[in-house]
Amino acid sequence: MSKTNPGRFFEDYRLGETIRHAVPRTVAEGERALYHALYPQRFALYSSDAFALECGLDGAPLDDLIVFHTVFGKTVPDVSLNAVANLGYAEGRFLKPVFAGDTLRSESEVIGLKQNSNGKSGVVWVRTTGYDQTDAPVLRYVRWVMVRKRDQSAPAPETVIPDLAPTVAAEELVVPEGLSFDGYDFDLAGERHRAADYEIGETIDHVDGVTIEEAEHMLATRLWQNTAKVHFDATHREDGKRLIYGGHVISLARALSFNGLANAQMIAAINAGAHANPCFAGDTVRAWSEVLDKAEVAPGIAALRLRLVATRGAAFALRGEDGKYLPDVMLDLDYWVLMPA
Repeated sequence: MSKTNPGRFFEDYRLGETIRHAVPRTVAEGERALYHALYPQRFALYSSDAFALECGLDGAPLDDLIVFHTVFGKTVPDVSLNAVANLGYAEGRFLKPVFAGDTLRSESEVIGLKQNSNGKSGVVWVRTTGYDQTDAPVLRYVRWVMVRKRDQSAPAPETVIPDLAPTVAAEELVVPEGLSFDGYDFDLAGERHRAADYEIGETIDHVDGVTIEEAEHMLATRLWQNTAKVHFDATHREDGKRLIYGGHVISLARALSFNGLANAQMIAAINAGAHANPCFAGDTVRAWSEVLDKAEVAPGIAALRLRLVATRGAAFALRGEDGKYLPDVMLDLDYWVLMPA
């Protein structure tokens, strides 16, 4: 009997089952330092305990995307080890800040299944929750992946496609306990722009670019304990390339967005996301944003709903005349951030 884990295939999932993912992870200040070395991250709330204390928190939390990548990484051996593609995200909410010394673990519930017409693969929807050491949820999101079948003759399950909200409603966003921007220092934050200074429909070119190196994206993916073969094994793809983890592109684009959105301090929700085209070492990632909505969620605190696009190409170019993503577009992310109103 083999003692190694080949990962789950499409026919191994059962609607309604809960998967408890292995290897809890205690996150520490080292994660912050390495994250800030891998990405050009400069948001003040995550960089300075003193700045975070002035904003009513107990110190600087770990970056929201550190939490996302850690929780996500736990799920890979059970959800996407045999995935063809990670297809999308929905209903993502950050529920509680995570600080150095907290221990994170993940659980996923299978909420949807649909076999593809070719009979070789199917789509699995899971709702994943990340918990801290007190069993308090810190993050919850839905994602769906296309997963290979082990046995193409295995019968197709009943098709169940979950009904997912197109966006997280502003009133459902969690404002961390104690957070206040009453004494916010705009000089130290890096820009003067409040939420009131942004208009719905406004677009922002974040100007800078980062060329991805092979070593750094593999280092990042190992940091999140993401075991997907396509990120490490050059023999796993016919073109001999290592596919860059989509979360690496998310973090790069979010960090680049500082230039123009320096006061978009905390990610509150992920409404939707698509990894439109693959990313490989040598690609230069640039980013632009569009303001989709805004709302006041607490006294002096606003939520800005943003589209964040990572691209190899020109700013503000997203889709062709056929409605499909342009080949240079790598990421189209719809998310909410918290910032001074």
